[in-house]
Amino acid sequence: MSNENLINQINNAIGAHGSWKIKLRTAVNKGNSEHSVEDVRCDDKCAFGKWLHGTDIDGPTRAGAPYNVIKRLHAEFHICAADVLEMATTGNTPGATALLDGDFAARSEKLVRGLRKWKGEAAAS
Repeated sequence: MSNENLINQINNAIGAHGSWKIKLRTAVNKGNSEHSVEDVRCDDKCAFGKWLHGTDIDGPTRAGAPYNVIKRLHAEFHICAADVLEMATTGNTPGATALLDGDFAARSEKLVRGLRKWKGEAAAS
């Protein structure tokens, strides 16, 4: 896999996952969402997840620590986002807000930091 492709995928992922805070905040405010909790919980349905779980990534990259850390952080991000969405769409607005501003924000920042680190390593090699 080329470093250019990896860097492009990471750039796209940073932007796409950053927009989830807005989508979730909207769901909390409205009490509904165009996205289902089940779909959000799956970490292989977004574009980055499809790539991460797909066949484009070679064996050595999959075996590396950066890939495995990002795969775990990405899955945790989706689980937490789904938990926020579930609370938001079932009327638990205070719980959804607390989770969105707390654990979700922390997981999102950790994922983005990990993605930036992986991108930096790819750019340097």
